[in-house]
Amino acid sequence: MNKALQVLYDRGFVNACTDIDQLSDLMDSQAVTFYLGVDPSGSSMHVGHTVPVYAMRHLQENGHNPIALVGGGTGMIGDPSGKTEMRKLLSLEQIQANAEALKAQFAKIVDFSDNVPAGWGHAVLRNNADWLADLKYIPFLRDIGKYFSVNRMLTFEGTKQRLERGLSFIEFNYQLLQSYDFYMLNKNEGCRLQIGGADQWGNIVAGIDLINRTGGPQCFGLTFNLIMRADGKKMGKSEKGAIFLDKNLCSVYDFYQYWRNVPDADVIKFMKLFTFMSLDEIAEYDDPARNINEAKERLAFEQTKIIHGEEEAEKARQAARALFAGAGTGREGIPTVEISQDELNEGIGLLSAFVLASFCKSNSEARTIVMQGGAEVNGEKVTDVKRRLTADDLDDKGEIMLKAGKKKFCRLIVK
Repeated sequence: MNKALQVLYDRGFVNACTDIDQLSDLMDSQAVTFYLGVDPSGSSMHVGHTVPVYAMRHLQENGHNPIALVGGGTGMIGDPSGKTEMRKLLSLEQIQANAEALKAQFAKIVDFSDNVPAGWGHAVLRNNADWLADLKYIPFLRDIGKYFSVNRMLTFEGTKQRLERGLSFIEFNYQLLQSYDFYMLNKNEGCRLQIGGADQWGNIVAGIDLINRTGGPQCFGLTFNLIMRADGKKMGKSEKGAIFLDKNLCSVYDFYQYWRNVPDADVIKFMKLFTFMSLDEIAEYDDPARNINEAKERLAFEQTKIIHGEEEAEKARQAARALFAGAGTGREGIPTVEISQDELNEGIGLLSAFVLASFCKSNSEARTIVMQGGAEVNGEKVTDVKRRLTADDLDDKGEIMLKAGKKKFCRLIVK
């Protein structure tokens, strides 16, 4: 098998391929241009979205040429795949802003520079609004729509699931538009391969069929496993919500702690998928005699370094060590909330402080935490739900350290 494909198999990415033998032969004979599409339905990917992006990087390292396609056009509709209801339609301005943010996040994993290491492929960013935004409807139906069978479109699993709950006509068109993306990238840039999550199989196959029907070369689809955690939780979800790559939506500390606290059974699997550590180095951690916490800390550090940089990763590691292991010196990585001196002089209710710290969403939830013995202020347990925080609670660093449960921390800092 082709070396690049073997890497993806060995690291646990691959779910299915339209023709693995033919694709392997093609990749042995030339550098293949391939693409991954992401719709800008939000301003940030969460970690569950990044599996195909990491696969993209491995293909690039092995000499193949990635196209990261941001769906500025298809984002005006939204991909119905895997969704139980129609996405909220966004304004053009919001879509454009989201598209710019996603481009920057792609670049944390894939190298878009002109000076890539020797032997790597050259990566580019594209936006399908360039060919979809001004598309004329009647010519599109005549030239492209004629190649699509409604009967066949209805057989794809994603479409069948949505039909049970209701599928709008605008969403039904999505498959035509994504297929047209593949057609245009093949026509203009010689793209022969589309990659994506397993839920994209129907859309990918439809694009290959369109290229074939319009006289194009043989093209391929490669899908990746949809990752679930060993504890049954969806990848990228936590008690606080989604683990976004944007540090304004998920603090660097919380991002680090998410990886630090994954189930033991997932650590080696996630090292293979979400880091660039070699398989030989990963194998050193896959030893029952080795402390699993060493592997978890390494996973958390490597993943945080990729997304937020080495300096931020080190701050988060030192903060975690200081809080949980009594080692390390830094508090910098711990999430903070700023309060005014006036607020502190008046006194801030502990329940309100817990909501400010994003430990919970309401005072009633905070009350439950306190009453169940899960609240601490500066390392001391607090059971009084009427407790107020004042200037007397500032520690020798001029902060108030809050803790909820075993793993949630926050520093209150006076502005």
